[in-house]
Amino acid sequence: MLAHPFAYHHAIDIFQAGLQAVAPGAAIKVFCQLEGNTLTVSGCHYDLDRFEQIFVLGGGKAGASMARAIEEILGERISAGIITVKYDHLEELSNIKIQQAGHPVPDRNGLDGARAIYQLAESATYKTLVICLISGGGSALIPLPVSGITLEDKQETTKALLACGANIHEINTIRKHLSAIKGGGLAKAVYPATLITLILSDVVGDDLDSIASGPCVPDSTLFIDCQSILEKYSIKDAVPSTVLQYIEAGIAGKVAETPKVGDNFFKKTQNVIVASNFNALLKAKEKATALGYNTLLLSSMIEGETRVVAANHVAIAREIQIHSQPLQRPACILSGGETTVKLCGAGKGGRSQEFTLAAAIKMAGMKNVTVLCAGTDGSDGPTDAAGALADETTVERAKTAGLDPQQHLEHNDSYNFFDRLGDLYKTGPTNTNVMDLRIILVGESSLNI
Repeated sequence: MLAHPFAYHHAIDIFQAGLQAVAPGAAIKVFCQLEGNTLTVSGCHYDLDRFEQIFVLGGGKAGASMARAIEEILGERISAGIITVKYDHLEELSNIKIQQAGHPVPDRNGLDGARAIYQLAESATYKTLVICLISGGGSALIPLPVSGITLEDKQETTKALLACGANIHEINTIRKHLSAIKGGGLAKAVYPATLITLILSDVVGDDLDSIASGPCVPDSTLFIDCQSILEKYSIKDAVPSTVLQYIEAGIAGKVAETPKVGDNFFKKTQNVIVASNFNALLKAKEKATALGYNTLLLSSMIEGETRVVAANHVAIAREIQIHSQPLQRPACILSGGETTVKLCGAGKGGRSQEFTLAAAIKMAGMKNVTVLCAGTDGSDGPTDAAGALADETTVERAKTAGLDPQQHLEHNDSYNFFDRLGDLYKTGPTNTNVMDLRIILVGESSLNI
C-alpha cells in the first residue's frame, strides 16, 4: 500500500469530483428540458405535437445512464428505443431496450444490437423525432459491417489497430469506412426524420466525427486515409484481405464514400456535446484547490505514447519539487486525454496502469509524490481496474516483493504488478466515459504527505 495515506485519499477525491461532473444524467438535463409539449435542446425548440413517434437509439459505455435521463424527461412519449452498452454498464429502463455487447473488440451481441438499431432507424419517417445517444465505446459496440465485410474481419482489423499504437482518430477512420452505421451512416438511415444527437465526448478535441466514429455527422476522412494508416503502422499483412480489397475499391471509386458535408442527410440534425474531459478536469481542479493544492490544469488534449507522456508529467513534478516552478508546493498537476500503448508483451493492463507504472519508475529519488491515472469509464484496457496509484516508494516496495518494475513495463504487465502491491484502483462501471484523468500530487510536510 502507498506510503502517504492523505495523498492517496486526496487523489481519489479529486478523481471522483471530476467523475461527478460528467455524470450523463445530470449533463443531459442541463441541455434538455421539457415544458408542456416543447422539448428544448441546447436552445433549439421542438414541438412534440408535430411528431407521430419518438425513437431513442445509440451506443456507448454511458448509454444506459443517458437513456435513463431521456426516459425521465420524455417518459411514455418514447415510442421505441434500443441502445447498445458494454457488458454490465446498466440502468433500469422502461421504454428503451438495452443490448449488452463487447468492447473494445466488437462481438456478435454488438452486431445483433447494431442491426436492431439500424432497422429502427430505417423505419423512421419525416414525422419521427429520433434522439441518438452517443458516448465513448460506441465504435466497438455498434458494429454493422458494410457488404462484403464480416464481423470477424472487423475483429481482426480492430485488434491489429489496437496493438500497433494507432490513435483513436486513426482507428475510427478505418472503422467508419468499414461500417454501414458509422461515419454518418446512421443519419443517412433515419433521414428524413428529425435527428437530435446527444454526445458524451471521449476523444481529444471533441471532434464530432471521431466520437463513436461519428454515426450522425459528416465524415471528414477518405478511403485513401485508411490506406495511409495501414501503411504508416505496417499492418497491411495483419488485416484481412477483404478489408484491403474494400479500401482499394473505395479509393478507385467502385464503392461509395462515407456521407460528407453538404449531403441532404444532415439537413435536419442537431448535435450537442453534453460533457467532455475538460468538464471533468475543471471540477477536479476545483476539488484539488479546495484541498489546499496549487493546481495546474495541464491539458485535456494529451496524446502520444503512454511512457513518454508519463516521463513528461514526472519531469514537471520534479521541476515543482526542486525549483517551485511552475507551481509552489503543495501542488497538483492535472491532465486528460487519451494516450496509446504499443503492445510489446503478453501481459495484462491498460494505458492508465501503464502510465502509472512508467511514472513510478521515473519518480526514483523523489519525495512526497503520488500519481493516480484512471479511465473515467471504470475499465482500463481489458481489465477490471480503472487505473492504478503509485508514489516514490512503489519501486522499492515492488523489489522487496520480488517484482521487477522495468520487466513488467516492457511486457505491458502493469495490472499484475499493481495487483501484487494492492495499488490497483477499482471503481466498477461508472456509466460515463470521457477518456482518462491523470493526477500528480507533489506534497510537503505541512500536508502530511
